[in-house]
Amino acid sequence: MSPPQATGAGTVRQPTRRNTELGLLILGFAIGTYALFNTTWATGSTGVSSELWIALAVLSIVGVLGHLAVRRWAPYAEPIMLPTAYLLNFLGLVMIYRLDIAEAQRASENGSPEPTPAVQGQLMWTIVGILLLALTFIVVKDHRKLQRYTYISLVLGVILLLLPLAPGIGKTINGATLWISIGGLTFQPAELAKIVLTVFLAGYLVTKKESLAIVRTRVLGIPMPRPRDLGPLLLGWLLALAVIAFEQEIGTAVIFFGLFITLLYIATQRRGWLILGLALAILGTVLAYVAFAHVRTRFEIWLDPFQYASDQGYQIVQSLYGLANGGVLGTGWGQGYPQLVPFANSDFILASFGEELGLTGLMAILLLFAILVERGYRTAVACRDVFGRLLAAGLATVFALQIFVVAGGVTKLIPMTGLTTPFMSAGGSALIANWLMVGLLLRISDVTRRPDPLVSSPDDQLTSVARL
Repeated sequence: MSPPQATGAGTVRQPTRRNTELGLLILGFAIGTYALFNTTWATGSTGVSSELWIALAVLSIVGVLGHLAVRRWAPYAEPIMLPTAYLLNFLGLVMIYRLDIAEAQRASENGSPEPTPAVQGQLMWTIVGILLLALTFIVVKDHRKLQRYTYISLVLGVILLLLPLAPGIGKTINGATLWISIGGLTFQPAELAKIVLTVFLAGYLVTKKESLAIVRTRVLGIPMPRPRDLGPLLLGWLLALAVIAFEQEIGTAVIFFGLFITLLYIATQRRGWLILGLALAILGTVLAYVAFAHVRTRFEIWLDPFQYASDQGYQIVQSLYGLANGGVLGTGWGQGYPQLVPFANSDFILASFGEELGLTGLMAILLLFAILVERGYRTAVACRDVFGRLLAAGLATVFALQIFVVAGGVTKLIPMTGLTTPFMSAGGSALIANWLMVGLLLRISDVTRRPDPLVSSPDDQLTSVARL
């Protein structure tokens, strides 16, 4: 049965929401198709191959499937988040395809076998991600039920973080032990750990926020939490240090600790948590720098990458050269040399966009991410229950921190990390986790904006939705 569609003063018809989402999806598909054709022609192809037409057909179908899934199972969800994620995913596929062409040309020049295109796997993971988005709506009919699994989420999150350390299945790639390999399939469990640990934090803080907000002392006029309430903060700090020590990954540690601090502040509204969090972050950075050689190496490369340009600093130096080559407007799709940057289709895909689309294109991409994060926080602000508010804020924070860490590392604002750009970088585990997070945010938005069944008239129902 379709939801009510009555009108009222200052309200928005339900079909308008659907049309907005569908229209933005069509716009995103048009932008992605334009980029794909430009890339194809600029790299020397005289026509569009049948494989590209098939890929475009698949992308159009998954976009429609995503829209129909939202329309069927989350009809009141906000209309902008899905098209934004879809466009970012599409643009990422185009850049991966462009880098595949460069790798094929290099192999041909060297007389080597042509490598398997990475875009094929990424397209498959895109399909899986959209299907899991729909599955999220079916399984999680009400986000508030997730609060029942607060401590189960904690156990599951810790297990997921420890899995790469398990003998036999753990795998180290580029110095970081973040992957597991089972039956030839490589997966990064820390991506899913971000989601379940966010569920744990939201559920935990719902029950503990009153005690965590109690103030007994003030330092320089700033209210500070009681010493006995520091357990969650210290737990997050130790977890971040453990990730750095045993898995040798700085970016994931930053995400987890930043998530802890942000949700503690949102739940309690006490500035003392932010100050203590900042102090512990500085202390943790100093300890990591002193204790771990790989952390010192990252900092030394960050401070003077050109000194290590022939070795470990080669990646960031090539990234800076690529950004400089792109300038303000970029070289154009398919007309730069992003393939000179190692891991250009994963860790440094933003540098690839910066070279071929320039500062203008890179700012447009960052604006799309800003819209995604803003809609997540907007959902949190409008949510009527505390658990949903914290869960939405936590998921939006994960997106925001990841974008900051990735963009900061590519541009040398902060030391490099091994994080990937959401929706854009090659890699199935991250893409699946990103679509699951969007699915949860859309579910929270749907429950939040759903008309109150106790409201008597359809006009009052739609008015209550408009206010949210």
